[in-house]
Amino acid sequence: MSTAGKTTTSTGRFSDETARLRQALDRADTVVVGAGAGLSAAAGFSYDGERFERYFSDFAEKYGIRDMYSGGFYPFQTPEEYWAWWSRHIWVNRYMDPPRPVYEKLLEMVKDKEYFVITTNVDHCFQKAGFDKQRLFYTQGDYGLFQCSEPCHDATYDNEDTVRRMVEQQRDMRVPTQLLPVCPRCGRPMTVNLRADDRFVQDEGWYAAAERYKAFLHARRGRTLFLELGVGYNTPGIIKYPFWHMAGEDPDAVYACVCRSRAWAPRELGERAICLAGDIARVLEAL
Repeated sequence: MSTAGKTTTSTGRFSDETARLRQALDRADTVVVGAGAGLSAAAGFSYDGERFERYFSDFAEKYGIRDMYSGGFYPFQTPEEYWAWWSRHIWVNRYMDPPRPVYEKLLEMVKDKEYFVITTNVDHCFQKAGFDKQRLFYTQGDYGLFQCSEPCHDATYDNEDTVRRMVEQQRDMRVPTQLLPVCPRCGRPMTVNLRADDRFVQDEGWYAAAERYKAFLHARRGRTLFLELGVGYNTPGIIKYPFWHMAGEDPDAVYACVCRSRAWAPRELGERAICLAGDIARVLEAL
């Protein structure tokens, strides 16, 4: 498909597109939500600026780290330092609640529809907001899970208790050595269940969610709204391109893209595409 960019820079244009999205949502029998990092950013889970300084000013001063994203790639010299960073990162982005109720507002919009969510986010915000766990597919992992770093087996482990103790007991940006997580089967170091390379563990829960998502798409009936929120171009093959394809194949479907910037849609979708370039929180509030 060829693509044409649509932006909503004027107040009038923003209002028009928001009204079209409201109408599409009202008419939809089924809503397929595709969520990326921009949705959590709109909820207040920013990885830089004041929030980064609030929780990681000591790491910034010692290591020169300037945001949470780049900190995830920092070559810490010891596992005690590595887990001081990652335990705090996981705690503030997985076990703390976002400051703005963006996810709760989204749930209010779709709860009476047949809906399903596919997301590349790993912060668990959908479940914390009350979305049905059986209607969620986290494709890229979960900050709240450990896996073997090898991995020697395809299982994941809840990490809340360990992470909590790491955060509480770390001193001078180091965790106690006895808290370092190790695989219960092979004894190798554990790591966070995030898709970074071919060692990512897709456990039993991952495959079950993938099957539920596939079955939902196959069984959907009536008018479908493919609602894409905060999805960028890091991994467009997971949400964006499939949404374009499915909307293109279904003449009754509507594709909506809400993103702070670069709100695009295929030319072939024509008036069945709604593109809003702006703050997602503002859009949901307007709806």
